[in-house]
Amino acid sequence: MTAVQIVARMGDLCGECPLWEPSSMSLYWADIAGRKVFHLDWPSGSHSIVLEDVEVSGLALHEGGGLVVVNSNGLWRWKQGGYFHLIASEVDGQKCALNDCIADPEGRLFSGSCFFNPHGDYPLGKLFRFDPDGSAHIVDEGIHLANGLGFSPDRSTIYFTDSAQRIIYAYDYRAVDGQIRNRRNFIKVPADQGIPDGLTVDAEGFVWSAQWFGGCIVRYDPDGVEVQRISVPATQTSSLTFGGSDLTDIFITSASMSDALSLAPACYATGGKNIGGQLFHLNLGIQGVREYKVRLPDHT
Repeated sequence: MTAVQIVARMGDLCGECPLWEPSSMSLYWADIAGRKVFHLDWPSGSHSIVLEDVEVSGLALHEGGGLVVVNSNGLWRWKQGGYFHLIASEVDGQKCALNDCIADPEGRLFSGSCFFNPHGDYPLGKLFRFDPDGSAHIVDEGIHLANGLGFSPDRSTIYFTDSAQRIIYAYDYRAVDGQIRNRRNFIKVPADQGIPDGLTVDAEGFVWSAQWFGGCIVRYDPDGVEVQRISVPATQTSSLTFGGSDLTDIFITSASMSDALSLAPACYATGGKNIGGQLFHLNLGIQGVREYKVRLPDHT
């Protein structure tokens, strides 16, 4: 199907971080402000709450089962049955107030810290890398509002979003040791559009970005040229991921609670429009790639 359709109406205050789990043909996603994690069984269409009363602002699959979770208090390991254990709350004295995350090909986790405050000064965030040997590293800094991350299919590039700056950065990435360098602007989103939020990369190496305030998802070619823009019936479109049996299903999250309005374009208006809160789906026949799994220990 090519039309955007609603597959879950959970009233998400801040729906985010959709994550496909291929072995069970299911999707996880979170409501950050609502403090819940949801699970969608795709073959049956049934959905349920699997974690609640916990802030979750990023998810990744763990090779040992369960998930790793990031939030404003750090990095955590979660397993079914109530296991929820803190892995790290700071790195080199820097607080891990984390937003969004991604596993890399060697089982590491990248995640950015976020202290954005539209009402006053705030410390700039870092980009962290957590390694399977239990070590943690600051790999970049000067981040205003850390958001979506993704890898190119050839593993040569990592993308990282700073929503407040309206920039998706690209870095050279080296899988053997997780080193990143040569930060440059991949996309600078114009001021009259929404702000870039969640991100994923398809099998052709094209970058997909959800635009908060923009009510759309945008596809960019590997040179940063916009090639496709798909309207979503929610002005606060927050993130997206590929899933399904052949990874051509696209799942899109949204948010019903207005946030970061100081970053909205001058033309932004919500009158008579759906702000969000639903989980959406479409299929364009474009294939995504599987997310990697982390191999982090339960402590750093």
